[in-house]
Formats: sequence, structure tokens, C-alpha cells
Amino acid sequence: MTLEHLILMRHGETTWNRAQRLQGHRDIPLSDVGRAQAVDAAPSLVALRPEVIVASDLCRAQQTAEAVATLTNLPVGVDRRLRETSMGKWEGLTRDEAIADWPKEWNAWRTTSAHASPPGGESRWQVAARAAAVVYELDAGNASRALLVTHGGTIVGLTGRLLVLPEDSWGTLVGVGNCHWVVLHRYAGAWRLHSYNAGLGGLVLPKGEDQVAGT
Repeated sequence: MTLEHLILMRHGETTWNRAQRLQGHRDIPLSDVGRAQAVDAAPSLVALRPEVIVASDLCRAQQTAEAVATLTNLPVGVDRRLRETSMGKWEGLTRDEAIADWPKEWNAWRTTSAHASPPGGESRWQVAARAAAVVYELDAGNASRALLVTHGGTIVGLTGRLLVLPEDSWGTLVGVGNCHWVVLHRYAGAWRLHSYNAGLGGLVLPKGEDQVAGT
């Protein structure tokens, strides 16, 4: 095991984020606001001294990662396993539309087991399993500090898995804000939470359901 620090960064804002529309696997680019967020946040991520950068294959994550990479000599690796949760039938809908048609399913997905999922979509457990495989591969390499630029739902699931939280508690982790990040560090062989939902504005407190995994 070589990794000592792991930074999980969410991509910048898209127009669908602003509209609270569930993107899932839809390849939506950053908005002007999102590109500015990525540029503004980049120096803080560089200060965390990543030795390797890997992004989801969705363009909103790659664009965010490139803003960090331009300040370093590091290439951006791309890995499909870091992409957002597949939202199934909810993909393309707004949060309110999904709640109106699937209220029980929405509540179960947001509040209960890591194994709950949108209709036809992925559970947090499934997303965390594929994303964790990326971490395990990096852990077998030479880097001690890695930056993964990914998505809100992926970060929630991966954080729960790496911290070995009870699976029925993963839904208690709030979504991470655009261009905010989670930092984990390893101590005595186990991952420990250093910071959650950190960013230029400090810790972001969500307003109700404003920050929704799957975007």
C-alpha cells in the first residue's frame, strides 16, 4: 500500500446542476460558472500536492481536472469507473420530477441502505465498488497522494466504503458541492476522514436537498 492521502474532488457546476436536473451518465459539460469554479479551486488542490490525477471519463470531470493539471506537470488519467451513478429512469429529470413520480423510491435511495437505487440505476454500493477498484490499483503503484476528480454520488459511496461505514448509514453523507472535495488520509492501515465538503468558501452546508448525489 503506497497511498497516504486521497483527495476526492467533485466537478464544477453545469447548467443541469443549476436546474437540479439529474445527470447521471449524461455527458454534460461545465457551464461558464463551472469553468470559473475549477480555475479558482485549482491552486488549493495543487497545494495538497497530488502526485497523480485521475478523472471520470465524463467531460465535466475531465474539464475540472484539466484546470488543476495546468498548474502542475501531471497528466490527467481518465477512468470510466469514476463516472457518476447511473440514474436509470431518473436521468434527465429534475429532482422534483423524480420525487413526484417515485416518492418512496426517492426517500429510500436518499436515506437508507447503500443498496437502494433509482429505478433501473445503480446503488451507492455498486458505484463505490467500481470506484474503489481505481483506488486499489493506485495503491499498488508508487504515488502517496492521489487526486480523483469525479462526481457527487461517486464521492459519497467511495467515502462510505473506504471509511468502512455501516452500509445502512451511507445515506447520511450529504452531497459534496461543485468544486468542493473530501480528503482522506491513512493511519495505522485504515483510511481516516480529514475533511469533508471543503472548498474555497469553507464547509458548504446544503439547503435541504439542494446537493443531490447523481449530479
